[in-house]
Amino acid sequence: MSEAFCGAKAALFYQDRLLVYLRDDKAGLPFAACWDFPGGGREGQESPFACLQRETREEFGILLQPAQIIWQRSYPSWHQPGRLSFFMVGQLNAKQAQAIRFGEEGQCWDWMSAADYLAQPAAVPYLQQRLQDYLQSPAAARASAVLGR
Repeated sequence: MSEAFCGAKAALFYQDRLLVYLRDDKAGLPFAACWDFPGGGREGQESPFACLQRETREEFGILLQPAQIIWQRSYPSWHQPGRLSFFMVGQLNAKQAQAIRFGEEGQCWDWMSAADYLAQPAAVPYLQQRLQDYLQSPAAARASAVLGR
């Protein structure tokens, strides 16, 4: 794994809704009080998926499996110049959606449609762009066809 990789975030769908959380409203916290996706910074030599899997377990109490990731792309990190971060898109199952237990980071969690997230003035801007990249990809069209959207 490249040493230039520093973290991973994911748009996780359950049916047609995204799992989102409202970041804490603390001075100095980037994107304070903004709607965010699961994920965070890399620890040790984690792979992008292992990073996301750990963060999702810590933040929401759910364990992702690699087969649930339907799209991923690396992007330049917005906060660590010269490094990469990964953005993934995945599908949660009903058991995971029902088992969510919100962790200690953030104010609350919710489900939000992709359109609502893209239009949300209090969403993390770079994640809005990454979600838009996915929605314009062939993978999104395939997922919509499979899910009957």
